Amino acid sequence: MMVTSGDGFHVAINAHLLSAQAGYRSAGVHQYIYHLLRHLGQADDRLRYTLLLGGNLVPPNVDFTSIQSRWPTGRPAARVVWEQLAQPWVLHQIGADLVHGPVFVGPLLAPCPVIITIHDLSFIRFPELFRPANRLYLTLLTRLSARRARRLIAVSSHAAAETAQLLGVPPEQIDVVYHGVDPAFRPLPDEEVAAFRQRRGLPERFALFVGTLEPRKNLVRLVEAFARIRNDQASLVLVGGKGWLYDELFSRVEALGLSKVVIFAGYVTDDELPRWYNAATALAYPSVYEGFGLPVLEAQACGTPVLTSNTSSLPEAAGDAGLMVNPYDTDALATGLHRLLTDESLQGELRERGLAHAQQFSWPRTARETTDVYRRALSGTWPHRPEEPVLSRDTRVTTGRES
Repeated sequence: MMVTSGDGFHVAINAHLLSAQAGYRSAGVHQYIYHLLRHLGQADDRLRYTLLLGGNLVPPNVDFTSIQSRWPTGRPAARVVWEQLAQPWVLHQIGADLVHGPVFVGPLLAPCPVIITIHDLSFIRFPELFRPANRLYLTLLTRLSARRARRLIAVSSHAAAETAQLLGVPPEQIDVVYHGVDPAFRPLPDEEVAAFRQRRGLPERFALFVGTLEPRKNLVRLVEAFARIRNDQASLVLVGGKGWLYDELFSRVEALGLSKVVIFAGYVTDDELPRWYNAATALAYPSVYEGFGLPVLEAQACGTPVLTSNTSSLPEAAGDAGLMVNPYDTDALATGLHRLLTDESLQGELRERGLAHAQQFSWPRTARETTDVYRRALSGTWPHRPEEPVLSRDTRVTTGRES
C-alpha cells in the first residue's frame, strides 16, 4: 500500500469497476476510471487519495493509498451490497472528506459528501434495451445517488441536460467534464499499419466499429446499411466484446449473407486498438444514444474519418470533423458509408479536421477539471483556470445528409 503526497482534503474513489479481464467490462467506464486515476496525482497535489478496490490490483502508474475489500465484488450483487453497506463504514474508518462514485452510484449513507459521475441515462431513455435486473439497479440507485450527491459530473453537455431533466437535479449542481484521448491514439507510420493489416488478414478498405456489442450501438441497422453497398468490395469490421442482447446482430449478418465481409474481431487490447483505427478507411459509429462517444475522438486522433450520429452527445464528440447522419435512417447510413469508403477528397478533409479537433481533449485536462469539482464540492468555490479555454458546449457540426 502506497501513500500519495498531499496533506489537504482526503478523497476516496470507488474503483471496484476497474477490470483486469478482457471483455466489454474492461471498456468504457474502466477506461474512464483508469485514466482519471493515472492523472489525478499530478492535477492537484493539495489533495490526497485512497482507492477502494475489490479483487483488482492497483493499476500501473497510480501511486495512491489503496484498500482492497475481501468482498467478491466482481459479482454485481455483492458489489451493490458492498457499495451501500460496507463502503460507508470504510469511509468513516479512513476519515474521508469526500467520496467519488465514478460510475453512476454513490453510498446513500456516506459519512461525507458524495460526487458521482453520470456517463449516460440510456437505462432510463431506452429501458427495453437492458436486462430487467440491470435496469432496476441502475435506475433506482442512480436516482437516489443523484439526490444525495453534493455535485454531479456529466461527461458531456448532453449528459448534463439529461441528468437535469430525467433525474431532477438542478443544472447548477452539475459540472461538465469531458473525457480525454490517450496520446497512444495517433497516426502511425504507413509501413507499420500495412504490416498490421497483413498480419490480421484485413482488407485494404474497410469500415470499423469499436464498442460493446449491445442494442443501442445500432449495429443491426449498420449491418443492413452495409448490405446495400456490399458491391463496393469493402468489409465491415466490428471490434468489441459481447455485451447483451446481441443475438439479433449475428442472426442478421447470417440472413443477409454477409458472413464473409462482416468481421467480428472480438475484444481488442488497449495497446492494439490504435492500429485498428489506423488500418481502417473510416470509423462507423451510428449509436442512437451516447453519454460521450470516446471512439469518435480516438479515431479522429488517429487520422481516421468518422461517420456518426447526429443525436445525443455525438455532435459534441465529433465537433466539426464528423459526417453526421440520422441513425434511424438506414439509407442515410448507407449513403454516408459509401461516401467515406470511396470519396478520397472527403476522407482527407475529415482527417485534417479530426486531428485538430481531437487535440483539444486530454486526460490530464479531465483530471484537472475533476479536481476542480472536488474542491468546489468541499469549499463551494470554483477555481477558474485561465490557461485553458473552455471547450464549446454548442458545437457546430457538418452533416452528411439532412434528415
